Amino acid sequence: MAALAKGGRQNFLGFLLRLAARLPFLFVAGRFYGADALGRFASALVVVELVALVCAMGEKRGLAQRLAEDEETRPANLVFDGMLLAVIFASLAALLFWLVPQPLFPSGQYTQLDRLIVLAIPAYALTEIVLAAQAYKYDIATTVRARAVVEPWTISIMAGVLYYIPATRDSGLSLAYLISIYTGLLTGLWSFLRSYGLPRHWRPRLRAMAKLTARALPLATADAIEWGTRRLDIFILGLFAAPAAVGVYYVAQQVASLPQKLKTSFEPILGPVITRNLKTKNYAAIASQVCQVGFWITAMQAGIALALGMPGEAVMGLVGPNFVGGTGALAFLLIAEVVAATAVVSEAVLIYVARVRNLWISIGTIALQGVLTVVLIKLAVSMGYGEPYKAAAAAIALMLALGVASLVKAVLLSRILKQPINNFRWPLIWATAPAVLVGFMITKLPEWAELIVGIPAILATYGYVIWRKGFGPEDRVLFRRNGGPADPPNE
Repeated sequence: MAALAKGGRQNFLGFLLRLAARLPFLFVAGRFYGADALGRFASALVVVELVALVCAMGEKRGLAQRLAEDEETRPANLVFDGMLLAVIFASLAALLFWLVPQPLFPSGQYTQLDRLIVLAIPAYALTEIVLAAQAYKYDIATTVRARAVVEPWTISIMAGVLYYIPATRDSGLSLAYLISIYTGLLTGLWSFLRSYGLPRHWRPRLRAMAKLTARALPLATADAIEWGTRRLDIFILGLFAAPAAVGVYYVAQQVASLPQKLKTSFEPILGPVITRNLKTKNYAAIASQVCQVGFWITAMQAGIALALGMPGEAVMGLVGPNFVGGTGALAFLLIAEVVAATAVVSEAVLIYVARVRNLWISIGTIALQGVLTVVLIKLAVSMGYGEPYKAAAAAIALMLALGVASLVKAVLLSRILKQPINNFRWPLIWATAPAVLVGFMITKLPEWAELIVGIPAILATYGYVIWRKGFGPEDRVLFRRNGGPADPPNE
C-alpha cells in the first residue's frame, strides 16, 4: 500500500503539471489554428495512438507479469524482445498509413507535412514499453517527466513556434505532436538505460517472439479497446458532424481527460503490486488494494470533475468563444470519467486472472458505446438539434457504456477473488453537496473570476469535507511522504 501511495503521489504531481501544460496547448490550438484544424488533427490522432497502442503488444501492462515470472533471463533482454516486436509492427503500420493516409484524414484535407505524423507510431509504442519497464521498478517519476512535463510542454511550445513559420503553419499541430512524442521517448530511454542497461548476449528469437505475440494479443486488444472507448466517439462524431464540431468536442475531451490521468496514474504501480500478490495467491490483499485505489481515484476525480464542470462555460471559453457550445459534452465526459474508475481498477487485476473474459467485456463495452453513440446522435438530429447536441449525445453514450462496464467488471472480479469490490463510500455524497452549492454561486461571477476564484473554491470545499469525513488512516497514507501511520479518523 505504501508503494501504491508513493506512485499515486508522484503521478498526482504529474497530473498538476499536465494540467498546467495542457491548457496552453488548447489555448494555442483553439485561438491560433481554429476548430477546423483542431478537428482534423484530432481525427488523425485517434488512428495514430490507437495503432501505436496495439503495436506495443500489451506490454504496457503485460510486461510486469513477464518480468515477475521470468527471473532467469536478464530483464533488459526481456524488455528488448518486446521493443523489437513493437518496432516491427509499428514500422509496418506507419508505412501502410503513409501510403494510404485516408483513414487518418477522413475529410481529405491534409498536407504532405501532416502525413509525417505516422512516424509517431513507433515512438509512441516504444515509449509505452520503456515506461512500463520503469514502473516495474516503482519508478513513476520517469512517467511523470515524460508524460506530464516533456511531452505536453513540448507540444504547447512547438505548436506556437511552428504557427509563426509560414512553411509549417498549416501543419503545425501534427509536427508539434510528432516532436513531443520523440522527446518523450528520449526521456524514457534515458532512465531505462540507466536502470536496466543494454541487453547482453541478446539476439532476436523468432520462437519466443511468436509466443509473446500470441500471449499478448488478448491484452493488446483489451488495451486498444479501453483506449478506443475514449476515441470512438470522436471517430463517429466525425462521420455525422462538421470538422469544427469535432474540434470543439476534442477540446472538451482533452479537458475531461485530465481527471482520467489520475486513474491511469496508478496503473503502472498497481500492475507490479498485483502480480507479486498473485504469485502468493493473496487475493484478500488484491481486493483490498483494488478497493483502496479505486476510492482514491473516485474521490479525486469527483472533486476535479466538479471544479472543471461547474464553471464549464468559462473553461471552454478560455480556448475560444466558438468552443463554449461544448460545455454540455464536457459535463457528461467528466461524469463518465468518474463512473469509469471501478472498471479501470478491476481490469488491472482481470487482465492477469481472466484476460479472455475481460477482453469480451471490453468488446461488448465498445460495441455498446458505438450503438448508443449512433442512436443518440440520430435522435438529436431527428429532433432538430444542432452540432452541440450531437457532441453531448456522444458524451452521454460514453458515460452509459463505461457505467455498464464498471458494474460488470466489478462483479466478475468479486466472484473470482471471492471478495467484495466496491469503490463507493457515502462521504463522496457528503463532499459533493457543498461543492455543488459553492459551484452554483460562483457561476454568478464573471468568467475570469469563475476560473481564478471558483475552481480553487470548489476544490477546497470538496477536499475539506472528503478529508475530514471520508479519508481514514489507510487513505491518508496517500498524502504522507514517509508512508507512516495517519492521524486518527474524525468521529
